[in-house]
Amino acid sequence: MTSTGIRLHAPAPGWSISADVVVVGSGVAGLTAALRCEAAGLTTVVVTKARLDDGSTRWAQGGIAAALGEGDTPEQHLEDTLVAGAGLCDEEAVRILVTEGPDAVRRLISTGAHFDTDDEGGIQLTREGGHHRRRIAHAGGDATGAEISRALVEAVRARGLRTVENALVLDLLTDAEGRTAGVTLHVMGEGQHDGVGAVHAPAVVLATGGMGQVFSATTNPSVSTGDGVALALRAGAEISDLEFVQFHPTVLFLGPDAEGQQPLVSEAVRGEGAHLVDGDGVRFMVGQHELAELAPRDIVAKGITRRMLEQGAEHMFLDARHFGAEMWEHRFPTILAACRANGIDPVTEPVPVAPAAHYASGGVRTDARGRTTVPGLYACGEVACTGVHGANRLASNSLLEGLVYAERIAADIAGAQGRGGLPAREPARLAHPETPEHPLLAPESRFAIQRIMSRGAGVLRSARSLQQAADQLDALHGEARDALRENGKTAEPGVDTWEATNLLCVARVLVAAALRREETRGCHWREDRAERDDTDWRRHIVVRLGPDRSLAVHTTDTADFPPTRPHQRSQEQ
Repeated sequence: MTSTGIRLHAPAPGWSISADVVVVGSGVAGLTAALRCEAAGLTTVVVTKARLDDGSTRWAQGGIAAALGEGDTPEQHLEDTLVAGAGLCDEEAVRILVTEGPDAVRRLISTGAHFDTDDEGGIQLTREGGHHRRRIAHAGGDATGAEISRALVEAVRARGLRTVENALVLDLLTDAEGRTAGVTLHVMGEGQHDGVGAVHAPAVVLATGGMGQVFSATTNPSVSTGDGVALALRAGAEISDLEFVQFHPTVLFLGPDAEGQQPLVSEAVRGEGAHLVDGDGVRFMVGQHELAELAPRDIVAKGITRRMLEQGAEHMFLDARHFGAEMWEHRFPTILAACRANGIDPVTEPVPVAPAAHYASGGVRTDARGRTTVPGLYACGEVACTGVHGANRLASNSLLEGLVYAERIAADIAGAQGRGGLPAREPARLAHPETPEHPLLAPESRFAIQRIMSRGAGVLRSARSLQQAADQLDALHGEARDALRENGKTAEPGVDTWEATNLLCVARVLVAAALRREETRGCHWREDRAERDDTDWRRHIVVRLGPDRSLAVHTTDTADFPPTRPHQRSQEQ
C-alpha cells in the first residue's frame, strides 16, 4: 500500500524529535496505548491537539460497558453488541472486546480511576440503550469520561512521558518503501516547540477521536475535525463504513440555529427511568421496540425524528421529573448544571431534546491488533474501524474499545520491536513546492461544509439529498482548485485552513459511502431505501483516496471484515 503523495500545504519542518512510538491523541485510547508502550520499554511521545485532558473522552457521561455484574457474561454482552451492530459487526473483534474488557477495566482502576460504588464497595452498574443487563460502570454520577481522563493524564505525568500539547498533526512521514517513519505536526503558540516540526518514529498510533464537527450540531468538542481519518487517507490507508455516523437521540435542544458542540443528555438518564414524550406528554417509543426508550440508539433517534416530522416539531422531550431533586443532584450533576445554565430545570419540567451527530462507527480500517493497511500505522478509538461497532455502536462500548484495542496495539508494537521488526527509519525527502498541488480551503468553508452535511447527510438521507451534498462539496473543492490553477493562490497554511481541508476530505468520503449504500441499516437511514437489505448490502464499503484526489469506493463481497494484510486470517488463526 503506497502513499497518495498528497500532503497538506505547510512549511517544511523546522525541528524534529525521535522516538520508538508516537501516539497522536490523548483520550482513553491514546493515553492507554502510550502508557502500555512506555511500560514495555518503548520511547514514546504523545502528541495532542489541545491539552492532555481535552478531547472527547472527558465529555463521556454514561460510562464504560463490561460484563462485571453478577449473572452477566461476555457472551451476553457480545449478543447485545451484535444486535446493535445490525449485521455488520466483526464477531471475532466483538468477542475480543467483551472477553478482554473486564480485565482491561480492572487495569484502568489499578491505574487510578475511581468508579462509583454501592454500599458494599462493589462497582455500581446501570443500563443504557441496547443492553439487557446492568453493565455500565460510571464515575461521579455522569462524569465518567472526566474521571478516566484525570486518572490517565496523572499516570502519564507521573511516568514522565514526553508530550507535545497544542499540536495539530499534519501528515504521515514514510520511508522510501512506504513504511511509516513518523508524522509532521504544527505546534500552536509558544512552548518547547513552535511551528511545524516532525516526530520521527517507526510506529505511529492514531487516536485522534472523531469527526463530529463535520456537522453543524454535534456532541463532539471543537477539536474533532477528522484529522486522523484525513491523514490516513492521504497516506494511502483504507477507510471503512464511514456512512455509519451515530446521532445521539437526546441532545439538549438549544434552538434551530444552534451550531457547534451541544450539551449531551446521557442515555443513562433513560437507563434510570426517564421517559421520552412528545409535546402532549405521550410516550411515543412504547410499542416501537421491546426496550422502548432503551432501544439501540439508531432506533430511538429514528423514533424521535419520525415524531418530530409527524407533528411538525423541532424537538421532543425527556421527562425525568419523577427522579426528584436529590437524584438529579447526586446521579446527574453535570447534566443538571448544563440544563439549568440554559434555563431549563429538569427537576420541575421536561427537557427539550433532539438528535445530533455523536459518534463515527466507521473509520480507518484496522485488524485485531490495530494495524491499518499502511505498514507501521496503527489506529484505535473513534478514529478506527475495528469491526466492533458494525452499523451502530452499542452504548458505552466506545471507552471499552479504546482500552482493549490500545492495549493490543501496544503489545503488537512491543512484540515487533522485540523481533527487530520496527527499526528506526529515515523519512523520504519531502518536497515543498511554492505552488502546492493540494489546495487549502478558506476558514469560512468549515461552516459551509457543516451546513451541507447537516442538510444532506444527517439523520435522514436520500439519494437526492446525498447527491446534492456531493455536488456542493465538489464545488467547494473545485473553487479552491481553480483558484490555484488560474492564479497560483491557495488559502494561507494555518490551523483553520488545515481543519477545513480535513473536514472536506472526510465529508466527501462519508457522502460517497452513504450514496453507495442503498438501504437503511443501523444509523444509516435512507428515506428512499427504507428497508434493510441483507441480500445485497450486508457487506462493508471501503474507500481509498487516489493520487488525483478522486475517491475509489468498493463494496466487499461478504459481511466478513476484510483483513489488512494478505493472508492475514489464515496466519492468525
